[in-house]
Amino acid sequence: MDIKRVALDAVNETIVMTVVPMDYKGQVAKRINEKMPLATVKGFRKGAVPKDLVEKQYGRAIKQEEVKKVVDLALERFVQSERLNLLGTPLAKVNENFSWDNEELVFEYEIGLVPSFELDLDAKNNIIKYVVTADDKMIEDQIARIQKQFGTAIPQETVEAGFDVSGTFFNIEKGISNPTTFSLDIFKDKTTSDKFIGKKVGDVVTVNTKGLFDDDHKLMDTMKVAHDDVHGLEVDVDFTIESINSTELAELNQELFDKLFGPGKVSSLEDLKANIKEGAESQFAHQADEKLLNDVTEFLIENTKFDLPAEFLKKWLQTVGEKQLTPAEAEVEYNRSEKGLRFQLIEGKAMAQNDIKITFEDLKSFTTKSIRQQMAQFGQTNPTDEEVQGIVARVLANQEEVKRLSDQVVAEKLLELFKEKANPTTKEVNYDEFIAAFYGE
Repeated sequence: MDIKRVALDAVNETIVMTVVPMDYKGQVAKRINEKMPLATVKGFRKGAVPKDLVEKQYGRAIKQEEVKKVVDLALERFVQSERLNLLGTPLAKVNENFSWDNEELVFEYEIGLVPSFELDLDAKNNIIKYVVTADDKMIEDQIARIQKQFGTAIPQETVEAGFDVSGTFFNIEKGISNPTTFSLDIFKDKTTSDKFIGKKVGDVVTVNTKGLFDDDHKLMDTMKVAHDDVHGLEVDVDFTIESINSTELAELNQELFDKLFGPGKVSSLEDLKANIKEGAESQFAHQADEKLLNDVTEFLIENTKFDLPAEFLKKWLQTVGEKQLTPAEAEVEYNRSEKGLRFQLIEGKAMAQNDIKITFEDLKSFTTKSIRQQMAQFGQTNPTDEEVQGIVARVLANQEEVKRLSDQVVAEKLLELFKEKANPTTKEVNYDEFIAAFYGE
C-alpha cells in the first residue's frame, strides 16, 4: 500500500491511499474458501457449488469488506504515525470514476489540521479587574431585607404604602407569567405605586414596562424577561393580586443573629454589618473573576489570529450527528460554535505553554472544596472527612461529573494564569457600577 499526504494549505490536507491486490487478495481468498461449504446456489447441493460461482455471488461484497478493513486500519495507523493533530475526523472524498472492479484502488480522505499560531498572554490590553465593594447603602438595605424576611407577616385586606403585594405578572404576547412578591417602593415613580393603593385580593392592576423601575434589569427578576429584551421593552402587563401583607420587622437581637450565623458567632450590629460585607464581597469576587475570565477570553479570541479549516469543518458537521445536517444547517452550526472552538485551541495552547496539567489530586481537591461549600449552604457546617470523601468518591465515579468538574478546574487554573500574565488594571467599584460594566452599559 502506498499512503501519502497532499498539503492544500496550512490547515487542509488530503490523505491519498493506493491499495494494491497484495493488500487484500489473500484475505479475500480465505473468506471465499470459508464460504464454499455454506454457499447455496440454485441447481447445486449445499457445499457443492463451484468456486467460480461462489466468487461471482459473494466475491464483490467480500472484497469490499476486506478492503474497508485494510483502509480503516491503515488510515488510523497513518494518522498516529504522522502525529497529525486533527480537527474533526477524516472525510472520504467521492470519486465518480471509482470502480470496485479495479484491482488497484485509490481512496482519498480530506483532513482538517489544528492551526499553528503564537499566543501572547502578555500582550497590551485594556482589561479591567474589578474589585467590588459592599457600600453602606447596600449593607443597610440587606439588613432591612433580613428584618423583613424574618419578620412577621400580617395579612391585610387592602393595599397601603409599605405593604408587600404577592401575585402574578402576565402578558401573553411576551410569554410573561411570573409569580412574585414586592413592596410598592420597587417602582420608579409614585404614580405607578398609587395604582395599587386601595386594591384588594383578586384585583388586577395594569402597568407598562417602560420606565417601570429605576433599572430595567429588574424586569429580569420580577417578570423573568431575558436580558436582551429588557431595554426599551414597552408592553402592558397585568398583575393579579393574590395576597397583601404588612410586616412586623424582626428585632436585631441575639436570637436573630444566632438564627442567621449560628450560636454566638455574631453578637452586635457591628458584627452583623461586618459579616454581611464579608459575605457580599466574597460573592462579588466570584462574579468579578467570571467577568475577568470572559473579558480575557474575548480579548484573546479577537487578538490571536489563525485560520481554521472552515469548509472542511462545515462538511464534517453534516456527518457527525445522529441526524445528518444540510449544508445550510451545518453553516449555522459552524458559525455558532466557531468562537468556542477558537478559544478551546487558545486554551490548550495556554496550558501547554505554561505547563498546566490537571491531576487527579487537583480534581479531588476541587471536588472536596465544592462539596463542603454546598453542605455549608444547607447548614452542615462541620461534616466529617469520612462523610465528605464518601460523597467525593461517588461524584468522581460519574464520568459526566468528572468532565464538568475538570472544565471548572481548568477555568480556575487559567483564571490564575490570566491574572498574572494579562496584568489587568484594578478598579474598585460598588455593585451597581459593576453590574453596569458587566452588561456593557
